[in-house]
Amino acid sequence: MLRVLFCALSLFFALAACGQDTQKFDEMLRTLYKNSVPLISSEDMQKERNLIILDSREWDEYATSHLPNAIWVGYDNFNWSEVALFSRDANIVVYCSVGYRSERVGEWLLQRGFTRVRNLYGGIFDWHNRGNAVHNLAGIPTDSVHTYSRKWSRWLTRGKKVY
Repeated sequence: MLRVLFCALSLFFALAACGQDTQKFDEMLRTLYKNSVPLISSEDMQKERNLIILDSREWDEYATSHLPNAIWVGYDNFNWSEVALFSRDANIVVYCSVGYRSERVGEWLLQRGFTRVRNLYGGIFDWHNRGNAVHNLAGIPTDSVHTYSRKWSRWLTRGKKVY
């Protein structure tokens, strides 16, 4: 009986700690987002078809891992040639580490006439924390995620942190 109680309490505290991390992550995102680009959750994104997925992180981040079928466009030196030929009503999802840079890129796209642009809530961190696959440059699933910096790595709770 004591063993069962101990296991139940351990599970309770582990889930509570996980919930606190999620709550802190959500609070942090609320301070970063301007809500200028509609958001899409990882769960909802997986239900959609014909998505153009744009990775707005820097090359070394993308090279470490990225969402399956993502197109690298960067941020500091945004690659307009990658999106110039897309229809202005293409179904586009932009992501980065947590969603700040991708929101800026989403704003740029909206300003240039794209009408169906969304920002992936929580970026690749939330995507991978929820157990979704990321791929390396060879298209092979990997557990590594570039966390931008040591400071930001705290928000990646699953996988191997690279910075």
